[in-house]
Amino acid sequence: MSGPQVVEVVVRGKLGPDLLAALREYTVEAAPDGCTRVVGSIPDQARLIGLLDMFDQLHIEVVSVNPVRPGEAL
Repeated sequence: MSGPQVVEVVVRGKLGPDLLAALREYTVEAAPDGCTRVVGSIPDQARLIGLLDMFDQLHIEVVSVNPVRPGEAL
């Protein structure tokens, strides 16, 4: 990853209010399939790894990580 880009991280389940507060810089949307989409600008790979590590430490299953093309964000 070179430079900032918008990324969608899909996790299984719904996120609690404390985690939602920690993710305030991201757009978070619950999907009807029971997953949650977390979308936001990631400045570099270290930040993405930190976000994924946070989910891992909280035992939140990451379903997918997808780049978001301009105009496709929530």
